[in-house]
Amino acid sequence: MATRHNLLVFTCLLALTHISSSNAAANGRVVGGADAAVGQFPHQVSLQREDGSHTCGGSIISENFIITAAHCVVVGNGIEPYPARFYQVRVGSIQRTVGGELLKLKRIIVHKAYGNFLNDIALLELEKPLVFTAYIQPIELAAEEVPSGEDVIISGWGRLSTNGPIPYRLQWNTLKAINSEECEEAIYMGDDSLICLAHNADNGACFGDSGGPATYKGKLVGLSNFVYNGCGSDNPDGYTKVAYTDHREWIRDNAGV
Repeated sequence: MATRHNLLVFTCLLALTHISSSNAAANGRVVGGADAAVGQFPHQVSLQREDGSHTCGGSIISENFIITAAHCVVVGNGIEPYPARFYQVRVGSIQRTVGGELLKLKRIIVHKAYGNFLNDIALLELEKPLVFTAYIQPIELAAEEVPSGEDVIISGWGRLSTNGPIPYRLQWNTLKAINSEECEEAIYMGDDSLICLAHNADNGACFGDSGGPATYKGKLVGLSNFVYNGCGSDNPDGYTKVAYTDHREWIRDNAGV
């Protein structure tokens, strides 16, 4: 896997931690993607600061818990999260500024081994349980690897290019899973705890998609973690692998899922 020196060429998706509606675009694409339909991604949430600025994506995994990336909620480069009162989540809407419900957080739990782009997971415990509807649903966690070459769906409100605008409407795209050996060869990140998703240039995740879902056959397989050499390059994007044994055990121990 990559050394700390190698990782200097990575762009951590945390770089976009505050997105306000003032610099949003009315229409657009998650790099190379398409507008989501109402109810298409009922597990998707927008993690926001208390002022309503979008920070990251996340997924509903139970009535009490949202899963996202650790780097979305930690102070600096450590593992200590910001106070839960600093955040809110919008659920049940494909618009990040309106619709659905805005919910407060009770607690943030960060993986204790998070660092150097690995174990990039956090759980957000809600102040009150969700009431599930057609537009608010949990997603099942994957327990098996995604075969290389299979289509994986990503979604989020991230920028449409490295320095581009962000959409009001949720975007989605289809990428290709590659195995750890292929990822090591491409970007020197062939770690078993990661899933790498390949794509053509001008496609993929971008700033603000962090923590958001990658799904395969309707199950959550990854959490958006990093891009390599900027958004929309022809390099694979890195996602925290949900099916990795340590990750599944940590989620089960802390969220009961």
